[in-house]
Amino acid sequence: MAEIIQRDGTWAFDGSTVRITPGLHRSVPLFRQTYGEVAVPLEAVASVVYEPERKRGRLRLRLREGADPLLQATGGRLPDAADPYRLTVDIDRSGVAEYVAEEIRRALLLEQIPKEAAKDYLLPGPPVPVSVRSSDGTVSFDGIQVRIDWSESSDRVKRATGPRIIDLPDLVQVEWLPNSGYEDGFLRFMTRETVFSKLPPEKDPFALDLWGSARRDLLTALVATAVTARLPHPSTRTGEYVPAAPPRLPAAARDAVPPQRRRPPLAGSGAEPEDHDVLLRRLRELGELHRDGVLTDEEFAATKAAVLRGF
Repeated sequence: MAEIIQRDGTWAFDGSTVRITPGLHRSVPLFRQTYGEVAVPLEAVASVVYEPERKRGRLRLRLREGADPLLQATGGRLPDAADPYRLTVDIDRSGVAEYVAEEIRRALLLEQIPKEAAKDYLLPGPPVPVSVRSSDGTVSFDGIQVRIDWSESSDRVKRATGPRIIDLPDLVQVEWLPNSGYEDGFLRFMTRETVFSKLPPEKDPFALDLWGSARRDLLTALVATAVTARLPHPSTRTGEYVPAAPPRLPAAARDAVPPQRRRPPLAGSGAEPEDHDVLLRRLRELGELHRDGVLTDEEFAATKAAVLRGF
């Protein structure tokens, strides 16, 4: 077995699997510690490289395109420090790092692992249920449904729509962009009905606007990955059009009025009188936002449709 143990984490290769365990030191990003140990089968690896530097070096594992739902969901946007396939190596351990990299390369050659894109996910992604509290609200996924509960600081438009519940079969794609600390990010759930929506993340009831703690908001990638792992593999989406993310507008002014407690949308077709009252109240709130100029005609129509679908 080839193994290297560092403060940043541990890599162990047994000839068929690269087992990556994050370190417990406070310098290791919260995302990597939360994501936990990753077992990478050799057939998912494209290449490995050791990059020596003056004081420290880096081991980098490059995976085949389409092999990992984490890389698919994050689209290469994970910060370097949060990348689980990167290990910081002390300079006095560079020889061990080179040895580990060479053992993986030799196995790739002997097993004749192809470098072209994988046609199935070869890693499982994070287990479910998974729930993350972000700056815009709490997003949860149980393997069947995605649920978003808005926070008190969420935009008034989102709070007017109430909690959002999305069934997995209705989802087409997940879009994720991290909060860099200088620029907002978002986590957007795209359904067949909302795939062409042009609402900005701060007003989109199917998106979390990530504008708070970059360290905490990065954990939303866990939910994005868990959902992506259970959607059809990208290789099956031949000819499907997926629009680019719309330009993000400056974050809207936050409303200090605390939201009312709201019941989640019901899956059944029948509506109780209380549900009818909630629906009317939400539609009335959206109408007021439209009249006040907070929502454009297009935004009002899209958000109203989202509320009606929830009931």
